[in-house]
Amino acid sequence: MKQASEAGLLRKVIGASSLGTMIEWYDFYIFGMLAKTISTEFFPEGNSTAALLSTLAIFAAGFIVRPFGALFFGRLGDLLGRKSTFLLTLVLMGGSTFLIGLVPGYRSIGIAAPLIVLLLRLLQGLALGGEYGGAATYVAEHAPAGKRGFYTSWIQTTATLGLFLALGVIMLVKMNLPDEQFNAEWGGWRYPFWFSILLVIVSVYIRLKMQESPLFAKLKSEGKVVKNPLKESFRKRDNFKMVLLALFGAAMGQGVIWYTGQFYAQSFLETKVALNFEQSRSVLLWAILFATPFFIFFGWLSDKAGRKWIMLLGMLLGVLTYRPIFNALLENAKTEQASEGNRVLSGTKKQSKLLAGTADSLITVTRHFELAGGIQYVQEQTDTLRSATTSITEGKPVIKDKVLPKNLYWKYVGLVFLLILYVTMVYGPIAAFLVELFPVHIRYTSMSLPYHIGNGVFGGLVPFIGVLLQTTFTEDPLVGLWYPIGIAALSFIIGAVYLRNRTPAS
Repeated sequence: MKQASEAGLLRKVIGASSLGTMIEWYDFYIFGMLAKTISTEFFPEGNSTAALLSTLAIFAAGFIVRPFGALFFGRLGDLLGRKSTFLLTLVLMGGSTFLIGLVPGYRSIGIAAPLIVLLLRLLQGLALGGEYGGAATYVAEHAPAGKRGFYTSWIQTTATLGLFLALGVIMLVKMNLPDEQFNAEWGGWRYPFWFSILLVIVSVYIRLKMQESPLFAKLKSEGKVVKNPLKESFRKRDNFKMVLLALFGAAMGQGVIWYTGQFYAQSFLETKVALNFEQSRSVLLWAILFATPFFIFFGWLSDKAGRKWIMLLGMLLGVLTYRPIFNALLENAKTEQASEGNRVLSGTKKQSKLLAGTADSLITVTRHFELAGGIQYVQEQTDTLRSATTSITEGKPVIKDKVLPKNLYWKYVGLVFLLILYVTMVYGPIAAFLVELFPVHIRYTSMSLPYHIGNGVFGGLVPFIGVLLQTTFTEDPLVGLWYPIGIAALSFIIGAVYLRNRTPAS
């Protein structure tokens, strides 16, 4: 009876912790999923690349402040307790997300629009910095020592499931609204932000019923709660050494593998491969669905074989195979090589509009083709008609909105599945790995900082640095991969040399 009761309690702990953490990830990621639309709403028209880079910079700002949230809320968690701290982070995250959906666009309030969004994005980053460490610590401190990898792996699924939920909600709204209504200033792109408030209310209600972690409650009842967890964590040489090892030997590499396998992959499919909105996201949705059980598998396996080599193998596979996999994504959907077999699917569509502030006109010609292999795409060319000389300056044809045939579509799902499989290897065991590195009284603070610097800063910069490298070195479409490959390789070497392969027995 006692065992059944403990198992039931553990399921409630995992369920309530995972639900709240998944909602926080959902809140955090819808901004990145809608970066292209947001860039047109909160920045001036005229330079779409600069607007997208600015939006990705705001997206990255949320990652950069995560370590500060880890320090602030980690300290609170080690002083006041795990439960009350991650309740606070949940409310802060949900409130910020909801308010982003209420900020008027650049056309209405000018520069105030991106500044307010930046402020709210920073609050999101602070909240997430405090949430994950609390949830992972809370579950680990309820779990038996020999099963921490398995039980905390459920928390590890939440980041990917939050991304899955964000993609699903966005696609649901997009597929039920015309483009004009979705992209309007107060259009459908705001709905996922507003939806967040409902999710947060449900999660707060569930978490209010939870009890404090048993290990922290015991510490508190014995009067052993540390007075200054920051000082204890970072001024004691042995503990600070473990913080650095956790960061450079594990969390840094894990961060870039995570963001390359999911965020960079989606951005690559949309901007470099030029898949249409639906396929660039649905490929990722299927791959996430198939790969998510492996978080649990590798968490369970780490209880048997140790955490170290599973995580490092995921990094090594990323280093060795990223360029071949992304190159296959690019080459298999190439349209230029098969131009002779093209079939015109629709007539030429021509639109003309005046260029702002001049008498010149922009003439956009759109055509819809299908290749012999079944790939469909749209070719768009925008020429400029000079009114003074009636001459025409021809624009460069742009290929967009590719639609893959069924067999190729599932090949793409398989390739992205491999990328996310690497994510499950580095991410499934890492919560148990970090929790076991540090003692109970400073655990929340000590594990949160390396995790959020590694995942948030090194990993969160992957999309921004990737686009920046592509914009700077235009000849190599895969140049953006050198950043995650380099960071993962460095982390692999440090981890292989300095980390111990911890198992419950050791």
